[in-house]
Amino acid sequence: MSEASLPFNDKILPGRILKEEWEKSIKNPQEYWAEKAKAIDWFRTWDKVLDDSNPPFYKWFPGGVLNICHNALDRHLDTPRKNMLAYIWEGENGEVRTYTYYQLYREVNKLAKVFKNFGLKKGDRVAVYLPMIPELPITLLATARVGGVHTVVFSGFSAEALAGRINDSGAKIVVTADGAYRRGKTVTLKDTADRAVAATPSVEKVIVVKRTGQTVPMKEGRDYYYHEALAKVEPNAYVPPEPMEATEPLFILYTSGTTGKPKGVLHGIGGYLVWGYWTLKWGFDPNEKDIWWCTADIGWITGHTYNVYAPLALGITSFIFEGTPDYPAQDRWWEMIERHGVTILYTTPTAIRMFMKFGEEWVNKHDLSTLRLLGTVGEPINPEAWKWYDRVMGKNKLSIIDTWWQTETGGFMIAPLPGIELVPLKPGSATNPLPSIYAEVCDEKGQPTPTGVKGFLVVKTPWPGMLETLWKDPERYKQTYFGRWPNIYYTGDYAVRDPDGYFWLLGRADEVLKVAGHRIGTVELESALVSHPAVSEAAVMGKEDAIKGEVPVAFVTLRSGFSPSEELRQQLVQHVRATIGPIATPDAIVIVNKLPKTRSGKIMRRLLKAVLAGAALGDVSTLEDEASVEDIKATYDELKRQLEKK
Repeated sequence: MSEASLPFNDKILPGRILKEEWEKSIKNPQEYWAEKAKAIDWFRTWDKVLDDSNPPFYKWFPGGVLNICHNALDRHLDTPRKNMLAYIWEGENGEVRTYTYYQLYREVNKLAKVFKNFGLKKGDRVAVYLPMIPELPITLLATARVGGVHTVVFSGFSAEALAGRINDSGAKIVVTADGAYRRGKTVTLKDTADRAVAATPSVEKVIVVKRTGQTVPMKEGRDYYYHEALAKVEPNAYVPPEPMEATEPLFILYTSGTTGKPKGVLHGIGGYLVWGYWTLKWGFDPNEKDIWWCTADIGWITGHTYNVYAPLALGITSFIFEGTPDYPAQDRWWEMIERHGVTILYTTPTAIRMFMKFGEEWVNKHDLSTLRLLGTVGEPINPEAWKWYDRVMGKNKLSIIDTWWQTETGGFMIAPLPGIELVPLKPGSATNPLPSIYAEVCDEKGQPTPTGVKGFLVVKTPWPGMLETLWKDPERYKQTYFGRWPNIYYTGDYAVRDPDGYFWLLGRADEVLKVAGHRIGTVELESALVSHPAVSEAAVMGKEDAIKGEVPVAFVTLRSGFSPSEELRQQLVQHVRATIGPIATPDAIVIVNKLPKTRSGKIMRRLLKAVLAGAALGDVSTLEDEASVEDIKATYDELKRQLEKK
């Protein structure tokens, strides 16, 4: 890309320092990232910062040698960070455990020694199926220390889903737990793991963390308790961190596509670490006095980057939590923030909307004055939820760092950056691209759309944190991410830019309704509904219609103090018409007690689509509360009957 073709103008980035930083990174990425990479410990420096000779298979820091576990732990041991807390962990039952950097280093070395004794070699895969307990990040770090490749499977997934991921990755070792605590109940994980391993011939050893103490079957010669295996190695066990090429694999993380089997997103080591380090530093500027809480489960990419690798590389203290936000009471999070003195909270719009539903009195019961920054991740945030977060949580004093990124990108891509220069914030906008991210909004032909016209979000430049390929499927990698337009990364998301150059994310491009020839994003409809004072959460689906092709149906939950009624439904319909236009008029507003969500808090939209179509629900093993679907079915059926009578 020639310098002349770059859109250097005041509308790209409003901040002068931010604009200068961005321009430097775009004009000369080799020089820019060579300087930034000095923040990381290298055993051998790279031959070249970026090898772009074979696009779209870009290689960052080829020839460079490092170990990510060394960067997370070893390099801090000769500094005051050695005795600083790396993790504060709280279990659902209130149990608290802490690890200094040195204590974490000791635990990781012992598990790494167990892995070596079990025959794990460089490049071998380890499947991790654990709840949010300290052994989860310890397992990731130990795997990386010996040069293994981890694939974390969220502990809410079924045996079938776990088996599919183990078989695809060819994992030799599985690390799981006897069980987990969930809303006061004991959930068995080992039984699920056993059913999966029965269909996975590559697995040689299963390591079981004793979390709940329940009796579980243990197969002799294959299954080993975590604590017993660690007790057999010397207390001061030391495993030298394996020297790894920067472009060698660190982990495989499976992400669902709209069709076909899950994609095994493969991230390397060097570029991913550099990107994670700098995005966290730019986005939240954490320091050694902070207590950073990223609420994401480590089973997802947010947990990988911002609960494990980036905060440890920066040498800060992280808080991690095993339980759910509303157990045993709806102020569990606020009570913990107050008690532990959390200073930065990074969470999801889904969680924020849930708290809106509970009412602000739960927040106001607690002293949250330690908080200095708020963040959001996972999906576009509705402006109304942003304003509530700002007013109720931030007391109109804290910046909200709204981040857009994906499993494939490794870290933030569009976000405010107080670590460089904080620009004016707008409710619902992720603001501007990070250094090295030349983002654009394009039409169907790949041409930039005018200001205010939505289109496809694309990235025209490679960046250090990008995925290297899809595991065992380079052709799918090319077609999925670079097949639409040559050498341009297709995000699959809709976006629009406003007159100030700010990006507004509008959700997945495949979550778009085509109503009488008009394309309407479900996020637009959901934001309109949530902006009504009665609505806490909304999920909009398309239903086939003989005349219009598709019509919107909205499932909503109400805030505290509001009750379902036909009058309220009509108010919401009129509100959508007034906010977006008559073309967006919902065919039905279905008011429910709960939306179906995964245990990580994401709305299971496919279940709502199945309810509308009268189709089979399929796998519901990750569903938080099965009763929510039955409630939705019954409510929708009753509403249909009422409409048919009219």
